[in-house]
This record gives sequence, structure tokens and C-alpha cells, in this order.
Amino acid sequence: MSISNAEIGDYKTRISLETFSFLPKFTQEEIYEQINYLLSIGLTPAIEHEHPDNAFEHYWTMWKLPMFGESDPVKVMDEIEACRRSYPDHHIRLMGYDNYAQSQGVCFVVHEGRP
Repeated sequence: MSISNAEIGDYKTRISLETFSFLPKFTQEEIYEQINYLLSIGLTPAIEHEHPDNAFEHYWTMWKLPMFGESDPVKVMDEIEACRRSYPDHHIRLMGYDNYAQSQGVCFVVHEGRP
């Protein structure tokens, strides 16, 4: 099976942002549930943001430091909201770092900015 350049170009315009990008956008309640899950399995939450024009070209900027030892999902939601207020036109994603595996365990977009 051969793929044309037009199909490749079309794929680039539909590029996925992160783990759950194939699903409909999460509601605030669903984001809260994902944060609860992330914390319940011992992952460390961290928030990153980037302007949509640059989101696929380099590493995203970290919002503050990772929230080591955090166990309150409300505090994580508050930080996501603070980041959104500071950068309303940026994409914002939440990551859950696995301290044991030294890698990301979960990563998904919680706010999509507009270019």
C-alpha cells in the first residue's frame, strides 16, 4: 500500500496532542477524575504550556515546578486554572511523572489555546 504526499500532509494537520486527543474534550469533572486517578497511583503532577504555533516544534514550557508530594486534586486544578489565566491562548497539558520508572506515566491536554 502506498501513501501519497497529500495523505501525509493531511495527517500532519490532524496530529494528536497527547494521550487522550482522539476522545472528545474532557469536561472539568473528567479532568478532575483523571487528576484523582493520577494521584491515586502515585504519579507526580506537572503542568506545561505552549503557544499552539510552537506546540509541535520543541519542548513545552513548565509551569512552576512539578508538584512533588501533592495529594490534593483541588490544588492541582487550581494550578491548571492559574496557568490558563496567565496564558489563555496556550495549550496546557498535565503530566504525571512516575518516580520509579523515571518517565511520564500520563500526559494529556487540559486546555487548548487558539493561535
